[in-house]
Amino acid sequence: MINTGDTAWVLAGAALVMLMTPGLAFFYGGMVRSKSVLNMLMMNFICLAIIGVLWTLYGYSWAFGNDAFGGLVGGDEFAGLGKTIGHMVGAAASGPPPVPWPGPDALPALAFVMFQLMFAVITPALISGAIADRTKFLSWALFVILWATIVYFPVAHWVFSFDGFTGVNSHGGWIANTLKAEDFAGGTAVHINAGSAGFALALVLGRRKGWPRDHIRPHNLPFVLLGASLLWFGWYGFNAGSALSASDLAGVAFTNTTVATCSAVLGWLLVEQLRDGKPTTLGAASGAVAGLVAITPACGFVSPLGGIAIGLIAGAVCALSVSVKYKFGFDDSLDVVGVHLVGGLIGTLLIGFFGTKNVNPAALGDDGLFYGGGLTQLGRQAIAAFAVMGYSFLVALVIGMVIKHTIGFRVDPEEETSGIDEAEHAESGYDFSALGAMATSGLAHYNLGGADKVGAATSSTGAKED
Repeated sequence: MINTGDTAWVLAGAALVMLMTPGLAFFYGGMVRSKSVLNMLMMNFICLAIIGVLWTLYGYSWAFGNDAFGGLVGGDEFAGLGKTIGHMVGAAASGPPPVPWPGPDALPALAFVMFQLMFAVITPALISGAIADRTKFLSWALFVILWATIVYFPVAHWVFSFDGFTGVNSHGGWIANTLKAEDFAGGTAVHINAGSAGFALALVLGRRKGWPRDHIRPHNLPFVLLGASLLWFGWYGFNAGSALSASDLAGVAFTNTTVATCSAVLGWLLVEQLRDGKPTTLGAASGAVAGLVAITPACGFVSPLGGIAIGLIAGAVCALSVSVKYKFGFDDSLDVVGVHLVGGLIGTLLIGFFGTKNVNPAALGDDGLFYGGGLTQLGRQAIAAFAVMGYSFLVALVIGMVIKHTIGFRVDPEEETSGIDEAEHAESGYDFSALGAMATSGLAHYNLGGADKVGAATSSTGAKED
């Protein structure tokens, strides 16, 4: 039997997660310089197009097909989305052995396919923030194809593919089934994965011109806050949607997503207040994202009090972590390492302290340390986190170096200085010359009491434009 309410919730969740990618584009786009905003938006937007095609051709099959190549990746039984139309996934569709979710009813396979597609889309998009302001667009598109194929699809298989979920006797990934590490919505597969790759690419491309000597400021903070708000909204689909049913577990994940994000904002702003004396808009937006990242793996395994603790810790630690790049000299442009890698590690590891089966009795792992479970689950979480981190970093480093020494990964220094948008896309985000002309024309028709005043006003407008 298909539960139409669960199906509707999963499809709505997929739409919410899709919204996160344009939300991320605005979040990142506001933080870059005005002359590279379109390139940043396009680096995110192209992930929708590329991954949507790859997921259909072989990505879903490699992520959720039966173990192949020694469990490194799934097989090809779902290539081209074969065996999905009219088919079901979940415990009811598979028979014994039972899987943790989505509960007693089956879920249409294509609803699950589309939900997981959106996770696959946003993960490489997260990486783009580490190499903002200096990247060739076509080289980035090639990287997305290669990294998704070699890294994301296999890692998604390890983390998200449970035995028996896609059919009777289907065998999933080693992190989910053998190790029994817990990751409700993507702390390892999405955030640690993307953060590690972002770190590797930041090393491959090198520093932006003038960094860190020049203080490169965000060009549009309202964009940043808008993007963070869209991410927060979409994240309810990301986390609560991962319950794969309109259930109590979805309510728990929704609640934890809310309270952890709220406490993370407070944690980040508290660090800013104590360290700098000024809480900032950029800090509030970044704190929200840090909290969302950290609660992602834990939202279905901890209580709301645990969620508050995880968010508070993540907000404070990530606020401190973003300065590490200055100490070690790697130019992670938009703090992908400090927010996504560090936040993902925090949330994944803290399940080993705050996780409890009182919240999710179907969880395959054990209780955390604070609930009498000892250090067993913490050890599992650490193995999963560092295995994904090491694999993603090394493969991204190799892919990045190959692209760098073949077609080139970074724009020319002159193009970086003059404007990457014009060089890569033959467009600019803002037509300042038209705005200046309009202002001058308006002043020329306004009676200021003399030609000298009109001339002075026009000169002033021109100076501001320059």
